[in-house]
Amino acid sequence: MAGVPTSVVAATGLLGGYGVARWTKKRPLGGVALAAAGAVAAKGWQKKAGTKTAAALSGVYVAAFAGSHPLAKKIGAWPSVFAVASGVALASWAAADRRGK
Repeated sequence: MAGVPTSVVAATGLLGGYGVARWTKKRPLGGVALAAAGAVAAKGWQKKAGTKTAAALSGVYVAAFAGSHPLAKKIGAWPSVFAVASGVALASWAAADRRGK
């Protein structure tokens, strides 16, 4: 995805993964979308900011996915997914995209 900021890829992965799972009623299919976007984002993070940053942001991505579940019980599914996707996008922009490589 040349030219697409990693922050957009990562946020889209979280939103799209949930959307695919919800609309198809096939959670594993949502997981495939989530994982595919995460892999693309990780490759971009590594290229833009190095291996350590890519590993850290990958951890943030996975933690956001995991954290969205208990958060959804408090604020609702879509608000939770939007919240964690926004957080991941911000972290990705700050750590990788703003460098401009």
